[in-house]
Amino acid sequence: MQYALFNGGKRLRPLLAILIADAIEVSREHALSIGAAIECIHAYSLVHDDLPAMDDDDLRRGQPTCHVKYDEAIAILVGDALQSLAFELLSCDEQIDASPSQKIVLINQLAKASGFSGMVGGQAIDLAATGEDSKVAHTIETLMLLHKLKTGAILKACVTMPLALSDKVTTTEKAQFECFADAIGLAFQVQDDILDCTGDTAQLGKPAGSDDEQHKHTFPALLGIEGAKQQLHTLYHDALQALAALPYNTEALEAFCELLINRDH
Repeated sequence: MQYALFNGGKRLRPLLAILIADAIEVSREHALSIGAAIECIHAYSLVHDDLPAMDDDDLRRGQPTCHVKYDEAIAILVGDALQSLAFELLSCDEQIDASPSQKIVLINQLAKASGFSGMVGGQAIDLAATGEDSKVAHTIETLMLLHKLKTGAILKACVTMPLALSDKVTTTEKAQFECFADAIGLAFQVQDDILDCTGDTAQLGKPAGSDDEQHKHTFPALLGIEGAKQQLHTLYHDALQALAALPYNTEALEAFCELLINRDH
């Protein structure tokens, strides 16, 4: 579990949760616990995604994937345990001293984001859309749905979970934060797709070009590199526009958006 959780990575999801919490004045301690729980879910998903039955990758964050370092059975158990740990962190009084009803909301949001109506559902669509004889039509609508679930749902939880601990944020403001989350979640995946085409293995820390080799349903495959870049910048501006409508200091979140679209790995 330590190998999967602490072997590098950008920690963008916990960072986003902390930046949202800072903007709306939710305690840093609560934000760290939310971020840790989300990172556990993310790490578990990578361990399982890398398995031979899924993407069959040998390299993750520049190191051997968990099932290569140990074996497949251990990798499955590691993913299972990290998923359980995420919900243990959210329900533990030592980590979050919120009310029981607030904890239920946090647990519910992360469960939905990581389950069949979120990340797992998106992964199922991804598997069905992969390969020359894919079972899913490669359309922009399918692609948007795939990434809204697989990548976007967890990133959106990074935004909505800190919001659940604030009694000051209005319904209208929450809706605006969610618009930001939707745009930045999709932008994250578009940039991932672009980097898979333009980056190299050493830079990315995982095999470059694997999406194309596996005939995955991606933005560059559907729109071309230039079309994907245009989509990325449209989403970036959508995210900034959503932030501009909020009555909070969002400078750090704006910088986060810029970091997200300009990253090289």
